[in-house]
Amino acid sequence: MSLKSANKTDVNTTELVITIDPEAFEAAVEKEYQRQKKNIQIKGFRKGKVSRKLAEREFGEGAFYEGAINSLLGPEIDAAVEQEKLTLVDRPNVEVTSIDKATGVELKAICITKPEIEISDYKGIKAPKEVKEITDEDINKQIDIVRQKNARIVSVDDRAAQLGDEVIIDFEGFFGDEAFEGGKGTDHPLKLGSGQFIPGFEDQIVGHSIGDEFDVKVTFPENYQMTDYAGKEAVFKTKVKAISYEELPEINDDLVKDATEFDTVDEYKADIKTKLEDAAVKQAEANFENEIMNKLIEKVDAPIPQCMYDQRINALVRSFEQQLSQQGMDLDLYFKYTGMDMDSFRETYKDRAESEVKLRLALEKIAENEKLEPSEDDINNGLAEAAAANKVDVETLKKFIPLEDYITDLKVQKAVDFVKENAVVDNTAKEEAKAE
Repeated sequence: MSLKSANKTDVNTTELVITIDPEAFEAAVEKEYQRQKKNIQIKGFRKGKVSRKLAEREFGEGAFYEGAINSLLGPEIDAAVEQEKLTLVDRPNVEVTSIDKATGVELKAICITKPEIEISDYKGIKAPKEVKEITDEDINKQIDIVRQKNARIVSVDDRAAQLGDEVIIDFEGFFGDEAFEGGKGTDHPLKLGSGQFIPGFEDQIVGHSIGDEFDVKVTFPENYQMTDYAGKEAVFKTKVKAISYEELPEINDDLVKDATEFDTVDEYKADIKTKLEDAAVKQAEANFENEIMNKLIEKVDAPIPQCMYDQRINALVRSFEQQLSQQGMDLDLYFKYTGMDMDSFRETYKDRAESEVKLRLALEKIAENEKLEPSEDDINNGLAEAAAANKVDVETLKKFIPLEDYITDLKVQKAVDFVKENAVVDNTAKEEAKAE
């Protein structure tokens, strides 16, 4: 192999011209012939007994060229990339420009390279950090969860349905005189005010009593997930069959003893407050970090290859597919209900992908600038935790994850910590807004 030339043809693009000498090419052609030999068959010759010369006469001189060149491409391009110290972010686009037994092969590889990011002023980034004050209302909301779990269902037969009640209804939906698919239900439980049904449906149940039969007129939203129904007016023939409501128990020591690990209401409230305060501190820290990272993204002002954004979108789509599969769904079904296709679905990830790519590049550059390196303990402890989480041993885990990429991830996390440690809490804007 000989690297004939390496020219930067555009931002983040390098063209490599590589030559393969006749001897190396001939050896690759012979190897490809030997690989295919057992399957070659020509009339008058037994399968696997056809000579290379005869095969080339029958099928053409270049019969084994494609396989030979493909076998050389990877190693030859890898060697040229290493020689030029390029970091690729996508597979090279390769074109064979000449093939000759006497002179060998010449090929051109268009390489998309990792962009050079210049990042500055990442120390001293200002961002607000406010810890939410926990109020009695916050504590009471948590207590209400316990009350609801221990609520008593009371049936109603002496009044009409009200918001907050749960009703049992039969219904069937019609477009004009024609019933539509998915619009019928029998003995369906519905909590009025829950927003479970189409807007306007639940409000029209209010005021009706057990045994009432009536029409509910609604219009499907323009953005309704089943696009064939979007924007259409419908009538649901409805019957109320039962009404009930939840009667919440009084919060007292007896309820606390039965429903929690505490003996008194005061102990329980104190525990709730402590947990809510801890959560508020963590949330404030997370918001602080998000604000800092967003400001870091804004500092990235370099041309970035589109393929990096596309690759990140691909990863996000695959992750979503996995989530759907755990729910027994797939993308085709999801598209059917949302009215989307793959292009419009990928578009929803565009902004997120761009932000994540820019942030990753910025953090990698900061790690390089600050010479942030994980220790052996960091690496080993992280691998041990990941192995335990996946219920495999460390050596098995190493076979499935590229160690170099894993170490880069640790560097990136160190860069996150570095930027946070050097950030400045600044609540000035919020304080001024409160004052106004």
